[in-house]
Amino acid sequence: MSSILLVTSSPRGDESLSSKVAQDLANALSARTNGTSVVHRDLGANPVPHLDSVTTAAIRKAPADRTPAEAAAADYSDKLVAELMAADTVVIATGLINFNIYSTLKSWIDNVARAGQTFRYTENGPIGLATGKKVYVVLASGGVYSQGPATGMNHAVPYLTTVLGFMGMTDVEVIYVEGLAFGPDAAEKAIANAQQRTQQLALVA
Repeated sequence: MSSILLVTSSPRGDESLSSKVAQDLANALSARTNGTSVVHRDLGANPVPHLDSVTTAAIRKAPADRTPAEAAAADYSDKLVAELMAADTVVIATGLINFNIYSTLKSWIDNVARAGQTFRYTENGPIGLATGKKVYVVLASGGVYSQGPATGMNHAVPYLTTVLGFMGMTDVEVIYVEGLAFGPDAAEKAIANAQQRTQQLALVA
């Protein structure tokens, strides 16, 4: 049985276009194979706490050495890692805010990028352990950042491809929903293009 992990991060709820396009993609992908399960981690509705002294201490200690608070923090982080490792496909949705991803998504990454679990260090450098996964990133933005003069201000895609690759996820496809601030016609066109792209990707998955 195939498994899809859908990670949405917008605080805008049902108004979020990144979440909508990502959900549509997850639905289209799951429809391709009978029995596919979809796990939805909605970081906008249920944010992952930013790392604090308890969590950072917990993930560095042996289980037997943790305090009750540290054990609870480690268990929570372990659950996020397990969701990621169990997935065959990962769909990540974020808006481009101040030229990068939502902080809620960054907190999720900080919890799943774990030495010894999603990557490990070797004499020859780090090796990703979360391999064999197809990743789709849906990025919504008011401006156009996939090409043109603003490309260099898009720090979201370079960051995501770097950190995902570090964990072993190198097969990453980006779907842009951009130009949304350029008026209703431009927004409608952007949404239609993104939806068409998701359908194309689902067909070849």
